[in-house]
Amino acid sequence: MNGAESLVRTAQACGIKVCFANPGTTEMPLVAALDASAGIRPVLALFEGVCSGAADGYARMSDSPAMTLLHLGPGFANSIANFHNARRARSAVLNVIGNHAIWHLQYDAPLTSDIFSLARPVSGWVRESSSSMALARDTAEAIAAAGHYPGKVATLIVRADCQWDAADAAAAPIEVPSMPHVADAAIDRAAVMLRKHQSSVLYLGGQGLRARSLAAAARIAARTGCVLIAETFPARMERGAGYPAVARLPYFPEQALEALAPYHAMVIAGAPKPVAFFGYPDAPSVLIPQGCQVEMLAEPETGVAAALEALAEALGAPARPKILDAERPAKPSGPLSAANIGAALGALIPDHGILMDEGATTGFSAYATSIGARPHTYLSLTGGAIGQGLPCATGAAVASPDRKVIAFQADGGGMYTLQALWTNARESLDVITIICNNRAYRILQVELARAGVTEPGKYARSLTRLDEPEINWVDLARGMGVPGVRVSTADELVRELERALPERGPKLIEMMM
Repeated sequence: MNGAESLVRTAQACGIKVCFANPGTTEMPLVAALDASAGIRPVLALFEGVCSGAADGYARMSDSPAMTLLHLGPGFANSIANFHNARRARSAVLNVIGNHAIWHLQYDAPLTSDIFSLARPVSGWVRESSSSMALARDTAEAIAAAGHYPGKVATLIVRADCQWDAADAAAAPIEVPSMPHVADAAIDRAAVMLRKHQSSVLYLGGQGLRARSLAAAARIAARTGCVLIAETFPARMERGAGYPAVARLPYFPEQALEALAPYHAMVIAGAPKPVAFFGYPDAPSVLIPQGCQVEMLAEPETGVAAALEALAEALGAPARPKILDAERPAKPSGPLSAANIGAALGALIPDHGILMDEGATTGFSAYATSIGARPHTYLSLTGGAIGQGLPCATGAAVASPDRKVIAFQADGGGMYTLQALWTNARESLDVITIICNNRAYRILQVELARAGVTEPGKYARSLTRLDEPEINWVDLARGMGVPGVRVSTADELVRELERALPERGPKLIEMMM
C-alpha cells in the first residue's frame, strides 16, 4: 500500500462518499487510488471553484464532509472564493491539495507556491503531511476536524512523495467531540428578556434555521409574541408549509436598522450579531438599533436546537403551536419581475425541493413572494463571494439525488462558475437552473446610486453592464450538454417550469429581465 491508497482508504473508512476533483500531475497517485476504491464517488469539475462550491452544497445537505482534490497552490487559489463561502456556511469539507515532492521543492519550479499561507484564511485546520507513514493518521485527523460541530474546512497538503511512498494500513476514524451545550444561565436570561419585553425579536441563523430549531422557535413566538428573523444569508433554512414564517434581515444597513427598529429586545440563536456587509460613511457597522437589549442565547458552535427547546420549556410555551398552512401563491402572469419570479417558484417548487438562491437583487423580492410554497430547503450565498450558486446546487444534487434542485442564479455571478453546468450534465444531476439575465451587475448599479452617482459616466456604465456583447445563456448551456430555453414573460416561465419539473436531469431557463 502506498500513501495515496492509505489516504483514500482512511477517507472511506471515515465516511467520505464523494470527491469533487480537478487534479493535476502531482495528484496522479491519488487519482489511481480513487480508481481502485469503489466507495468514494469521484466527480470531475472543470474549474476548482466548482469543486469547492459543490463540496459546500454537499456538506450543507448531507451534514457530512465532502472531499476535494486540487492541484498545487495555483489550483487551490482558483477555489478560494467558494471555500470562503463554505467557511461562512460552517460546512464540513476535507480539502486535499497536492504538492511537489520534497526534493523538488528546493528548485522553485513554476507551480511552486506557499500553499499553507493560501489555505490558512479559509480553513479551520491546516496540515502538511510529513511522510507517507503519517498520511493515514493525518487524514483521519483532518476529517475529524472537518466534522467538528457545526463544521469547518480542513485542508491537508500532500506532497507527491508522500503519495507514492510505502505506507501502513488505513487509520481508524477519530471520534468527534459532541456539540457544546448552552449554559442554563443563558437560557434563563433569554427567558427573562422575552417575558419583560413585548416587542422582541428572535434572531436565527446556522443550525437555528433547521427543522428542529424552527419547531422550538414557533413555540417561543406563540408564547411571547416575538418576531422571527433570519440572518441575511443563511446556509440552510427549512421553509414553506408546516414551518413558521421567518423574515430575512435586509441586506442594506439602513433597511436592516429600519426592520429592527420596532424591537426593544433581541435574542440571538445560531448566528453572530448582525453587521453590515460594508462600512458606509455615517452608518453603524453593527445593525442593532440603539437601546435594543441583546442576549446571546446560543453561539453558532453550540447546541442551538437544544437551547431553543429549553427556552421554550422555560417560557411554558405550547407544545404544538398553531402554524397556518402556507398557501401557494397563484401562478403569475404578465411581465417578468422579481415578485413574479418568486410567485412562480412559490407556486411550483415541489415538496421537499431544494432552492439555491444567488439571485442577487432579484432574490430578495422573490424570497418574500415565495413564502407560501410547499415545504422546501432554502440555501443562500453565505460569504458574499459571488459564483457560489451553480456549484452549490451541484453539490446539493449529489447529496440529495431524490430531491429536485433549483438553482436561482443572477447572470453576473453565474459567469464565475458556469462550468458547473457541464458537471450537471456529465453526472445527470437533477438541477433546474433559472438565470436572471438583466445584462448587468445590478447590485453595483444600485451601490453607485447609493454613493450619490446618479448619472454614471461612460466608464462607470461599462463596468456595471453585461450587454456588449450580450451573454446568451441558452447557447452556453447547450455547449455544456444542458438543454436550455429563453423566456421573457411570467407566463412563459410558469410554462417552462411546469415542463421541466416532472422530468429528471439538468435543464436551464434563461429569464430576460
